[in-house]
Amino acid sequence: MKRINMAIMGVGNIARQMAAAINGLEGQVCAYGVASRSLERAETFAKEWHFQRAYGSYEELAEDPEVDLVYIATPHAMHYDNARLCVEHGRAVLVEKAFTANAGQARELIRLARERHVFLTEAIWTRYLPARQIVESLLEEGIIGDPLTLEAEFSVPLSHVRRMYDPALAGGALLDLGMYCLTFASMYFGNEIARVESRAEKLDTGVDAVDEIEYFYQDGRKAHLRTSMVTGPVNRGEIRGTRGRIEVDNLNNYAAIRVYDTAGNLLREPEIPPQINGYEYEVLACVRALEAGRQECAEMPHALTLEIMEQMDRLRRDWGVVYPFETEERGGTSIE
Repeated sequence: MKRINMAIMGVGNIARQMAAAINGLEGQVCAYGVASRSLERAETFAKEWHFQRAYGSYEELAEDPEVDLVYIATPHAMHYDNARLCVEHGRAVLVEKAFTANAGQARELIRLARERHVFLTEAIWTRYLPARQIVESLLEEGIIGDPLTLEAEFSVPLSHVRRMYDPALAGGALLDLGMYCLTFASMYFGNEIARVESRAEKLDTGVDAVDEIEYFYQDGRKAHLRTSMVTGPVNRGEIRGTRGRIEVDNLNNYAAIRVYDTAGNLLREPEIPPQINGYEYEVLACVRALEAGRQECAEMPHALTLEIMEQMDRLRRDWGVVYPFETEERGGTSIE
């Protein structure tokens, strides 16, 4: 396995999480570079996390031919422009979720990457975790019988995070927290949705603060999803079947999986695989894909990214949540 040079665009909290994972993958991934719009902040980050290079602009990073893979760790509203910059310079890109602010942006970005033959994938880490496969195996085994209903809630009070309240930064609960609920439902119940019932409580700024979503599937199954950025913390999922249920603690990074029968008896509690912090699995998936010459990760192909982005667009349209930059003037980037 070739040791790849990985760079991070952005120096916020999630960038620090990725840096910790990269440091733990020493020998497979090189902590090569970090970029900020402030050279001082980039240099401070690079020193703390042992990165070789610091850039005072995103353009400098994108122009560096030694960079093999860029992780986009900027706010949602910036993902499209930042990822496009990298793709246009031929840099492979791992974009933090939500992939973009809307499906139009996602579609355009994927089109450009395919046209340029550049690797591009979304960093929704739940899709890459080995623990996901444990739940899939339990369902395939039939330990809970026929799955009938699914519930997921990810609620965290985020009043201290300014970007969550700002529509210009694609703030709100859905793109940041609710996406994990949509992903949980998508992974285990698929995307053949016949009908949707939903509602959102909005803040004065216009972003969604509390979301309630009901998915009714073509095969008769149902999912209830809830997310909130003003209450909590609650972070759990449950799949109920004819013979029992599977409970998952921590939707974004499974902390525990428990299986019960219909009488409430604990049948099984599989061990969660060890990890650095969970972010390493998406990095390693990118390494494998790059070595194989692929332009996307099998764990999160472009089609799934577009599916979830389209689901979020439909929900926001029903709620009347529109970001100020979503206009026809930025061709292909308006909410559809």
